[in-house]
Amino acid sequence: MGLFTRNLFLKLVLSAAMTAAVALPASAADKVQLRMSTSGSETDQRSVALATVFGPAVSEFASYEPSYNATLFAQGTELEAMARGNLEMAIASAQELAQFMPEFSIFTAGYVHQSAAHQVAVFNDPLMDAFKKAAEDTLKIKLLSVMYLGQRQVNLRQPRSELDVKTPADLKGVNLRMPGTDSWQFLGKALGASPTPMAFSEVYTSLSTGSVDGQDNPLPTVVDAKFYEVTKQIVLTSHLVDLNYISIALETWNKLSAEQQALVQAAADEAAESGRQAQLQKESELVSFLKEQGLDVYEPDLASFRDQVQSMYIDSEFAKTWPEGVLDKINALGK
Repeated sequence: MGLFTRNLFLKLVLSAAMTAAVALPASAADKVQLRMSTSGSETDQRSVALATVFGPAVSEFASYEPSYNATLFAQGTELEAMARGNLEMAIASAQELAQFMPEFSIFTAGYVHQSAAHQVAVFNDPLMDAFKKAAEDTLKIKLLSVMYLGQRQVNLRQPRSELDVKTPADLKGVNLRMPGTDSWQFLGKALGASPTPMAFSEVYTSLSTGSVDGQDNPLPTVVDAKFYEVTKQIVLTSHLVDLNYISIALETWNKLSAEQQALVQAAADEAAESGRQAQLQKESELVSFLKEQGLDVYEPDLASFRDQVQSMYIDSEFAKTWPEGVLDKINALGK
């Protein structure tokens, strides 16, 4: 089913389910409690999408109760809370899921997801069935929909006249700040750079003094942290298209009627789409903003970056847990 056809179908399901819900109103006491624990703020695009789209769509039979800034459950403990039956919903990352099911690490690797649309295609493809079942069997949670977080880009001090990045070879010797874990440092090396672990709070000063040549982050972070003040170019490598999953405790899901399940699923997909479009719009606007600040913003030879990064991952320890043939299927969906 194409993306347009799928979205139309979901809207029809959503409309029909809401009509049915209106016909059979539930009292507050009868409503299903859906507490959502997230480490994000109230203004985070994921939080906004769920509060403005998901909550109202299920309000006839469920009470959506979001809790922000990890005030209900500490970040990293939500999945276990749902498995124990202490929480109904959470926004789960692939990194968190990989701690319990190592095969999920494939979704944390560079260039596995190629775009926001590719994320949706992968999530809705039969190749995800085994991953979704693993989440249900291992953690007793159901993955409802995929949310787009943004794309990480390379941000450099050197002007493009001095360093025009077209392939990974052009990043040789570039001292690139990356987060400090082994997986992030590996990604930096795979990009062709010399990664340097450094606390985020130190990045602006280090860019200003030249202690590092650049850093990688999504464009909203580049703007929020004002890195554009101490850098000259953005290379749109899009080396990591990050994601989260809207998840619900399987125990909660199984207590819903078929009609309620259809409404929850449609509402989750609609919320994910709303958040996705908002984030894409924000990224698009920030490209113009950064150019206005005098930065060169351009796209390199993405095929050369993707080929090098994926080949390095395939030969690494990370890939040993990936199901055979799944990477090829994911890549095929991006063509």
